[in-house]
Amino acid sequence: MSKLRLLSIAVIGLLLVNVGIVGFLILRKPPHPPEGRPPMANEGPKQFIIERLNFNAEQVTAYEKLITAHRTSIRALEGSISVLKNNLYQTFNDGSSTDKDAIVNRLGEIQKQIELTNYNHFAEIKKICRPEQLVKFNKLTIELAHFFTPVKKDAHPPKD
Repeated sequence: MSKLRLLSIAVIGLLLVNVGIVGFLILRKPPHPPEGRPPMANEGPKQFIIERLNFNAEQVTAYEKLITAHRTSIRALEGSISVLKNNLYQTFNDGSSTDKDAIVNRLGEIQKQIELTNYNHFAEIKKICRPEQLVKFNKLTIELAHFFTPVKKDAHPPKD
């Protein structure tokens, strides 16, 4: 077999492989969302809530104001957590284990504030719902609980 013939066969083979890969990428189905995550995981809760509750323009404006206030509060609390975690791990260098308990307690208090802030945020969303939207809101809260719950890949912790 001549070198030219061998080269031609190799080029044709590579061309067929490339066409096959491009065809596969174009014709395949989109990937499924991770198991246990609702469809809103890809679009975020804002648009999902607006669509699910069928908010009108006035409600969307009110909802966006709620989101802005909520994000501001959560970012401040998360900033406090970051500072406290740095302080906590700094106790290894300082040798002051007495501060450790106080810092851990404060971290717990801030996490509690975050959860209450989230809860109150949804209570405010409920207040902007019209009476006919409240049934949808109640169904939505069940879905949101799944949305904000981390997906567990393995029920058992890894072994050391």
